[in-house]
Amino acid sequence: MINRKYVSLLIGGAVFAGMHFGALEALAGKPTKLIPRHVLFGNPDRASVQLSPDGKQISFIAPVNGVLNVWVGPADNPSAAKAVTNDTHRGIRSYFWAYTNKHVLYIQDKGGDENWRIYSVNLATDKIIDLTPYDGVQARVQEASPDYPTEILVAINNRNPQLHDVHGVNIITGKMSLVQQNDEGFAGYLTEDDMKIHFAVKMTPDGGSEIHKVTGDNSWTVLTTIPAEDSLTTNPVGLDETGGNLYMLESRGRNTAALTLMNVKTGDSRTLAEDPKADVSGVIGHPTKNLIQAVQSTYTRRRWQILDKSIAKDIKALEKVTDGDFNITSRTLDDKTWIVAYVMDAGPVKYYRYDRASKQSKFLFTNRPELEKIELAKMHPQVVKSRDGLNLVNYVTLPIWSDPDNDGRPDKPLPMVLFVHGGPWARDNWGYNPYHQWLSNRGYAVMSVNYRGSTGFGKDFINASNFEWAGKMHDDLLDSVAWAVKNRIADKDRVGIMGGSYGGYATLVGLTFTPDQFACGVDIVGPSSLVTLLESIPPYWAPMIEVFTKRVGDHRTEDGRKLLTERSPLSRVDAIRKPLLIGQGANDPRVKQAEADQIVSAMQKRNIPVTYVLYSDEGHGFARPENRMSFNGVTEAFLAKYLGGRAEPMSEEVTGSSIVIPAGAGDIPGLPKSIPTKAKTAGDET
Repeated sequence: MINRKYVSLLIGGAVFAGMHFGALEALAGKPTKLIPRHVLFGNPDRASVQLSPDGKQISFIAPVNGVLNVWVGPADNPSAAKAVTNDTHRGIRSYFWAYTNKHVLYIQDKGGDENWRIYSVNLATDKIIDLTPYDGVQARVQEASPDYPTEILVAINNRNPQLHDVHGVNIITGKMSLVQQNDEGFAGYLTEDDMKIHFAVKMTPDGGSEIHKVTGDNSWTVLTTIPAEDSLTTNPVGLDETGGNLYMLESRGRNTAALTLMNVKTGDSRTLAEDPKADVSGVIGHPTKNLIQAVQSTYTRRRWQILDKSIAKDIKALEKVTDGDFNITSRTLDDKTWIVAYVMDAGPVKYYRYDRASKQSKFLFTNRPELEKIELAKMHPQVVKSRDGLNLVNYVTLPIWSDPDNDGRPDKPLPMVLFVHGGPWARDNWGYNPYHQWLSNRGYAVMSVNYRGSTGFGKDFINASNFEWAGKMHDDLLDSVAWAVKNRIADKDRVGIMGGSYGGYATLVGLTFTPDQFACGVDIVGPSSLVTLLESIPPYWAPMIEVFTKRVGDHRTEDGRKLLTERSPLSRVDAIRKPLLIGQGANDPRVKQAEADQIVSAMQKRNIPVTYVLYSDEGHGFARPENRMSFNGVTEAFLAKYLGGRAEPMSEEVTGSSIVIPAGAGDIPGLPKSIPTKAKTAGDET
């Protein structure tokens, strides 16, 4: 079902995005007040707002004793909502309504291990059922359908850790039955409202993929083949209303991914929407019909193209409500009422309830009311040319007092933090970014770079990154810094590099491959060796391994291991001569703790200073606000010491955090003495 399955395409990032409420006039040269870290990095007051399918109830995620839980209340009185879940540690971040209108389903892992379990909440009895009660197993919601309100399809790897089988589950009783055993090595399935499997995707040895069509019991035929060059920009979306055509995000025969409609019998295809500068990356789907009504593409800012004229007047009405980029985050089954979230760069998300009959929007609340009264900085899109002619869509945020006319140029060069996104097959977007607001408030220019390999800019841009980790991908970062220096945004002697996942790897590359370029670095869950990274991927990534080997390097061959070793920061530890801060989650299934341990150990053996921060209850990133704020407190003191910005003292915010600093605590000024310095090593039970 298009609306349910592809809602993530619409609302990705919306929980922590924001909108403008009118900034206060800044005085040139006079720094604004420090924004407390808890305001920027604490839990949102309300987020992920949804209506029940019948429109009678409203739900959202909000804290209970500092932990995010699901709340439900009358649709016409959100203030009367009550918590219906009871998580007391990590917090719930993903949930949805069952079509019974009496149940809410959510997913949760343990300590960031990404072994997701699916839970069902009976709103009448408050009973919570674990629908996938398996240790060390990952469950995924495959399908929910209004035609089968008490059933969902789930994909689980409890039989084979590398492959997910599809099961039917009753959300009331928890009874489970096998629907499809994955004996073919499929990476994933495509299901529809009839609760049947229609298609499956299988990776090919060359890094491409095949879409298989079901033809009978355990019988499949190849519908179409996707070459390796299109594998990250071509995907099936879902069947149309007739059931005879397949919506596709399609880059074959073009550069940017278009929305197309392919006849599943003849293979004929026609283009429905495209953008010459950017991939189609999101859709608006009708809540009951298999009908895509609008598509989204983003170059520097989001753009919607309307395909179904029946919503044209609605979109026009929504564009007039307030400034900012909007998402339709929820629609009732009768399609009379929508929830709409408006995102801006200098304030919180603003939620509205939209009535289609009257074309009127009623304001509900913002996700972070504390931000409404705070002076926040604007984000400036900038297109920078790489040395080989690629257009790099970057985003720059400046301290308010340094840029009183808001032209994106400070009155004098500033210390700068290059904030590198993860993935690498992801991207930075325009909109409220707590890290940009935090760092600019501390006195830094902040730049985020969509380096080659970032998604959304066409297959040529992605394919230009093949085998270029620590190569041309890093050149793009250097070229962006050079642009900032040339335009008197950045002081070339005070540029730090920081990021998570691939951004953490880029940080390590910056300090090892170009040791004189950056004044310091902050690596968050970044791999130090590409060989050990690929050798330790989660088992359920095995069907996708060719994507990595054909784009990063093949750890299974002698030549591939040589390339990966050459591009690994661990191989160049001797070159490090600038301060380095590393943050790691002990339960990270993607970038194991060993990745941090091994580079810290190598640096210590060479008497190279390093500060290492470890969290026993985190995975790939820091989800708990106590941990997130404590790490950012350490980072803030670190950056202030080596780049010269402002810092808010650390104090009681380490309370409740699992922070441990096993190396380099003495190099961070102002650390509370209560922070322990002894930690377990990789592989220990946490």
